[in-house]
Amino acid sequence: MSGAGTGRTTTVAVLLAAAAGVAVGALGTRALLPRPARPPRAEATRAETVHARGHAVMPFELARTLHVFEITTSGGIQDVVARDPDDAATVGLVRRHLRHEAERFRGGDFSDPGSLHGADMPGLRRLAGAPGRIGVAYEDLPAGGRITFSSRDPELVTALHRWFAAQLSDHGSDATYR
Repeated sequence: MSGAGTGRTTTVAVLLAAAAGVAVGALGTRALLPRPARPPRAEATRAETVHARGHAVMPFELARTLHVFEITTSGGIQDVVARDPDDAATVGLVRRHLRHEAERFRGGDFSDPGSLHGADMPGLRRLAGAPGRIGVAYEDLPAGGRITFSSRDPELVTALHRWFAAQLSDHGSDATYR
């Protein structure tokens, strides 16, 4: 009886090893390690990558905020608001960050979005190459802040629209549009 059981166990072990990609000759008398239920993903989604990098650029937690994008005929409006309007710490961090970014954008410095989303982000090179040709205005909102971008140059307006669309896509559930 024990011989039949051993043969069956060996056969099952060899089949399991083959399914797991283990060379059958390498089995010997070692026990097989269980195969993971699901193979690990090779790559994170773009939104997950942006979310993970967010702390390097933004002083607030992305999960505590919502980025709202609005395309306008002359450019666009970006609001960043705390999901909890009573979260004074997040509101303060958002306002400070957006004031700083607006100042940098006015001078053509789009390096923060480049480091977060990638230097090849749609519209980014065109925007960075046009200091002084894009109007950039900051204002406080009750739960955060707003940056309004405008230009009379149709190519820059298109670049702003492409940049907004890429941000909306990259931020995943941390962003919406109006």
